[in-house]
Amino acid sequence: MGVIKSSASGAVGSCAGEDDWVACMATVSCELHHAFEYFNWSGFYRAVSSDMLVIGPYQGTHGCLRIPFSRGVCGAAARTRQTQFVPDVHSFPGHIACASSTQSEVVVPVVKPGGGLLAVLDIDSDHPAAFTAADQEGLERLCGWLGSREWRGA
Repeated sequence: MGVIKSSASGAVGSCAGEDDWVACMATVSCELHHAFEYFNWSGFYRAVSSDMLVIGPYQGTHGCLRIPFSRGVCGAAARTRQTQFVPDVHSFPGHIACASSTQSEVVVPVVKPGGGLLAVLDIDSDHPAAFTAADQEGLERLCGWLGSREWRGA
């Protein structure tokens, strides 16, 4: 957990005095993406309605532009407000292949104190079973902090 915790702490430190939601999402995406060789896509999908995610700041290849809550790993995280830890995306029913090279994925919802969804943080890897429980825990802590803040533009 040392590396993910350090990167998450770096992202939190970079955003500590910032109140702009887009600026912080961009910073978090960059910090995480460049800290881990096995992350091939790191970014956010913003909740723009009660049933639709739209791509936000990210690092990596092209992502899907819109994802309904009813589809894929990101949609499941948005719909259930629970982390989706997927060691093999090919075994996830309804997986959306935004990048055909993706083998594993972890998606963490960013939820406000009242339960409203701000976004999901989506981390993909070209390696099967690339993520650990420590990765999940570190990302959940980061997303918990993001959800607890008052953001301008969110």
